[in-house]
Amino acid sequence: MALKYQRILLKFSGEALMGDGDFGLCAETLNKVAKQVQQLHDLGVQIGIVVGGGNIFRGVQIQGSSIQRTTGDHMGMMATVINALALRDVIEAVGLKAQILSAMSIEGISSGFNANLVKKQLASGDVVIFAAGTGSPFFTTDTAAALRGVEIDADIVLKATKVDGIYTADPHKDPSATRYTQLSYDEVIQKNLQVMDMTAFVLCRDHRMPIRVFDMFKEQAVIRIVQGEDEGTLVSAGE
Repeated sequence: MALKYQRILLKFSGEALMGDGDFGLCAETLNKVAKQVQQLHDLGVQIGIVVGGGNIFRGVQIQGSSIQRTTGDHMGMMATVINALALRDVIEAVGLKAQILSAMSIEGISSGFNANLVKKQLASGDVVIFAAGTGSPFFTTDTAAALRGVEIDADIVLKATKVDGIYTADPHKDPSATRYTQLSYDEVIQKNLQVMDMTAFVLCRDHRMPIRVFDMFKEQAVIRIVQGEDEGTLVSAGE
C-alpha cells in the first residue's frame, strides 16, 4: 500500500513512557515504541521523534520552592534527554540507527540541531530523536514537536497519547463523550479543545501542518495512519 505520509514527526509525552507506573520508564512500553518505529521504518517512513520529560520531572514539583521557573524548565529539558537516551538504545536494539539531537549542548551525548543535516539523516534511514525541547524556557515539548516538524518539512505531526483521539469531553469522566474523526484548526479554537498548547497549535496552523492525535498503545494504529486510514483525530486546514 502506498504511504500517505513519507516523513513524520512523532511526539511522545514522558508520561506515556511510564506505562502503568507512577515514575520513570517502563521497559515494556519502550519496547513497544521501538517495535512501532521499526514497523514504520520497514515501510519506508522517515521518522523524527520529540519526547517529553514528565515521567521524570514536572514543574509542579517545585511550586512553592525557591527554584525559579527558568531553572525548572531547564531541569525538565534535561529529563527529556534521559528519555531520548533510552529511546535511542531500544531503537538501535531492533537494528535501526538512531541519532540524538539536543537543543541544549551536551558534549559526548548529543549533537546540535541543523535542519539540513537532519533531512539528510532522515533520507538515509536514520531515526532522529530531538531532545531538550526548544532549548528555551517557557515552551513545552508540544511546541518543540511543532517547531521541529515544520523545520524538517514533515508531512504531519503525530501526537501519541493514552486516548484514541480528541473527544467532545474527557472520555474517562463523561461516558457520553464522542470522538471527533476530523477537525479544522478553526473548529479546535472555537470549541476550545485541548489538542496541544496554543503556541504549538498556532505554529502548526500557520504552517498548515496537520496534526493527528492517536492512541500509542493501539496495535497497528500508527501504521494505519501513515497508510492513510482513519485512526484517531486529524486536525488540518479542512480543505
